[in-house]
Amino acid sequence: MRIAIVGGGYVGLVSGACLAAHGHDIVIVESDLGKVQSINQGNCPIFEAGLPELLAKTVGKTLKATDTIEDAVTISDATFIAVGTPFDGTSIDLTQIEQAAKDIGRALKKTSAYHLVVVKSTVVPGTTDNTVASLLEQTSGKKLGTDFGLGMNPEFLREGTAVEDFMTPDRIVLGGNDARAQNKLTQIYDCFADTDKVRVNNTTAEMIKYASNSLLATLISFSNEIGNLCSELPDTDVTSVLAGVCLDKRLSPIMPNGERVTPDITSYLAAGCGFGGSCFPKDVNALRKFSQQQGVKPSVLDAVINTNKLQPEQFVALLTDSMPELQGKTVAVLGLAFKPGTDDTRESPAIAVIQQLLKNDAQVVVYDPIVTTLPSEVPSSSNISIAKNLNEATKQADAILLVTAWDEFLALADVLNAQKRQPLVVDGRRVLTAGDFQHYRGIGLGPQTQNNGPDDDKSNKPDSNVASAA
Repeated sequence: MRIAIVGGGYVGLVSGACLAAHGHDIVIVESDLGKVQSINQGNCPIFEAGLPELLAKTVGKTLKATDTIEDAVTISDATFIAVGTPFDGTSIDLTQIEQAAKDIGRALKKTSAYHLVVVKSTVVPGTTDNTVASLLEQTSGKKLGTDFGLGMNPEFLREGTAVEDFMTPDRIVLGGNDARAQNKLTQIYDCFADTDKVRVNNTTAEMIKYASNSLLATLISFSNEIGNLCSELPDTDVTSVLAGVCLDKRLSPIMPNGERVTPDITSYLAAGCGFGGSCFPKDVNALRKFSQQQGVKPSVLDAVINTNKLQPEQFVALLTDSMPELQGKTVAVLGLAFKPGTDDTRESPAIAVIQQLLKNDAQVVVYDPIVTTLPSEVPSSSNISIAKNLNEATKQADAILLVTAWDEFLALADVLNAQKRQPLVVDGRRVLTAGDFQHYRGIGLGPQTQNNGPDDDKSNKPDSNVASAA
């Protein structure tokens, strides 16, 4: 099918390249001429595993980019809207959605065939059927249900594994204003014959997206709250606690042959220094505000956000408990991306951690394998620098804070041993082994199970009671 995708960002580009790989003729509409040129040259403008290879296969064959929306829409059978919907603190910003709907509507004036418009951006329930539908009718002069259909097809793409997620989906949600729209949207995804497909109305499709992300965010904040409690309990380790929880066969079923299946969702039951990124904070906050507007108090969602907001403080407190005075101390922060596998720093816990360190007059050295510039939210300061590699970041550090669980950081013990140094290591993702370090603190690890920091143990000897941080 011929498909236009308005928005060449993360969702639009990944979706377009994957659909193009399945044989659809895709035109990506992007206002950034530099990005248009980059895509048409087969160069990947974002860091995402597998995406450069897809572009190499499809660009010039079944995939191209343009900055002219009219040309793209008029030659297509369907148009997807995949533009940003940032949260402004009160509600999601529909500016880009509204502009896309107007532009698509004006293009539809010049067509005679039935056309399907699909919202792929994350929007609160009612947006597709109300805001988008109204603007399309106003600007096109055509009638919804007769001249064009309107669908809602949320994405469930995780940064770092987005191509894999699109190519091997666990479900495809097919929202539509009527059966005709749903049928046409279903045709687009016929290439995923073995995938469960959920045919619903547009409002339900919109709600599925928010409910899905809110559930995952809730699991993370729940795990962090349990971890914070474990931190206060002698000889208690949240990793062991949650591992025991996940052995519940309702979370990890036991097959008839005795083999235990460990679903990916259990990976969200892990304590850390908080969630970030472009989805969870934005979507949970947007659903909170939407709930309030409907007269429903979002008590659970409020707690999810509040717990997450405080988690970087809990993490930094592990440092200051062992090293109360940070002025004049050098602290290495490992990781800027909100998670491994991406260069996205939006809402990254590292930002709040760095801000707190600078407030305490620490000398901060930051290293991330992919992100080489500081996010704009980090205040300009002579007290912060960016290292080129792990060795450079840690060679003068009095303390090391692991924020992002990049695989490269698993070699931290070897790097420190080669340097013949033993600074305090604070593990915000519990991916290191405590016994590999003389001074170790881990989030969710109770007293006596932690290796003492240098200011707690004047002899600089490791505690005899060391827990393993899996």
